[in-house]
Amino acid sequence: MVNEGRNLEERDGTLEQQSATPVDASAPAPPAIPTDPSISTHPSVLAHPSVSAHPSVSAHPSVSAHPSVSAHPSVSAHPSVSFHPSVSANPSGSAFPSTFAHPGDLTQPSSSGREDLSTIKVSRRRWAVVLVFSCYSMCNAFQWIQYGSINNIFKYFYGVSAFAIDWLSMVYMLTYIPLLLPVAWLLEKFGLRNIALMGSALNCLGAWVKLGSLKPHLFPVTVLGQVICSVAQVFILGMPSRIASVWFGANEVSTACSIAVFGNQVGIAIGFLVPPVLVPNSKDKDKLAYHISIMFYIIAAVATLLFILVIIVFKEKPKHPPSRAQSLSYSLVPETSYLNPIIRLFKNLNFKLLIITYGLNTGAFYALSTLLNRMVILHFPGEEVNAGRIGLTIVIAGMFGAMISGIWLDRSKTYKETTLVVYVMTLVGMVVYTLTLPLQHLWIVFITAGTMGFFMTGYLPLGFEFAVELTYPESEGISSGLLNVSAQVFGIIFTISQGQIIENYGTMPGNIFLCVFLALGAALTVCQDP
Repeated sequence: MVNEGRNLEERDGTLEQQSATPVDASAPAPPAIPTDPSISTHPSVLAHPSVSAHPSVSAHPSVSAHPSVSAHPSVSAHPSVSFHPSVSANPSGSAFPSTFAHPGDLTQPSSSGREDLSTIKVSRRRWAVVLVFSCYSMCNAFQWIQYGSINNIFKYFYGVSAFAIDWLSMVYMLTYIPLLLPVAWLLEKFGLRNIALMGSALNCLGAWVKLGSLKPHLFPVTVLGQVICSVAQVFILGMPSRIASVWFGANEVSTACSIAVFGNQVGIAIGFLVPPVLVPNSKDKDKLAYHISIMFYIIAAVATLLFILVIIVFKEKPKHPPSRAQSLSYSLVPETSYLNPIIRLFKNLNFKLLIITYGLNTGAFYALSTLLNRMVILHFPGEEVNAGRIGLTIVIAGMFGAMISGIWLDRSKTYKETTLVVYVMTLVGMVVYTLTLPLQHLWIVFITAGTMGFFMTGYLPLGFEFAVELTYPESEGISSGLLNVSAQVFGIIFTISQGQIIENYGTMPGNIFLCVFLALGAALTVCQDP
């Protein structure tokens, strides 16, 4: 299929050269060649479903410059981790689950379509758009983990259980599941700018609502604020590749997607690092309220500034299409049904196995991120700051893991082998972390946690790449969305289960619980036969 994609590109390039060659009026006209409707030389044939996400590449997904090649664990290590590597080439289409146009749905090019092809030009505004998005994605990711990184402090301040604080993180996972398809429909219906405004507005609103929860009896108010922020992240997850496709040239798509997704990871890293510094542990609740208010005011001010910047900077699309595929996409009639592609995907045994294995790995990461403070404090009392630094180490190591694994996969195309090796190393890292945590040496925990994060988070983009390989030619958006739903489901199950095990039996049994399921995921990966 790779060769087929290249042949299409070569054939298209040949057509362009022929059309640009002057015609000798004295030469005899060539004989007419009957047109076979089954063989399309229509320019828009390049707007194949796999090209819609990445205009710069060939039709086969295995050679696409997938966003997950970036230094991002798709996606996300965040429940939003979600990032959707798919983007519809249709400017009015949804990033997820945007479906693709079949060849039979292509419309004939108009004269205006040919003029659009001659005015392909990137906008200078594109960098401002992706940077502003990356910043408000960072702000939202920070709010996901800001409670979990100092779980014990918020537990004491509000007088609630650790499980109640855990739900402030799990609510991000919970809201994603039912809101995924409705938000995808809204993105297709109302476009990029309106969805960006909605996401940043909800993120800002949630931050300000939390400022009304600075008394110990106002825990329900902080829950409300966090729920609003969790809804905002559903509006954020499908945006990175969509922005990259609509605003950036063919040779910039992966870079733009990397920048867009990078903000999410930076937000998680800051969420581990900053709260323990701004809110030191204290038995004086008035003092705690003061420090918590500083953190809440800072994040509310930043969220407000970013909302204003979104209003100023974000546009629906640039004046001119930034790439040939984006321009050609205007002649496509997209299939808008979500149900049929989902049914086809669930008939694919290998993809069903991947949904399980991806959910097990990513769900384990969510559980570890949420419960990290509790685990570290049990073994190292009073080390809230170092607990946050350990979380920071996991995320940063994961960024490098995602980048290296993505580059390797781009060069080798060894999807199953690479995925299996990384999965097994994730299991090994988890086992080593489990065994070294009780040794009472913080420096060892930093090393083992970082090693585990390198492979565990590095697996996330591999999962998206593998899904594209297994499900070609289905839309990348639908496959990635289903993977993310699986991750949220397992994340909730693992966080609740491991939290209860830690509370009743200690950290060792809780981590062994995750090791068992990671071993199951590795075994199921072996069973996949792409």
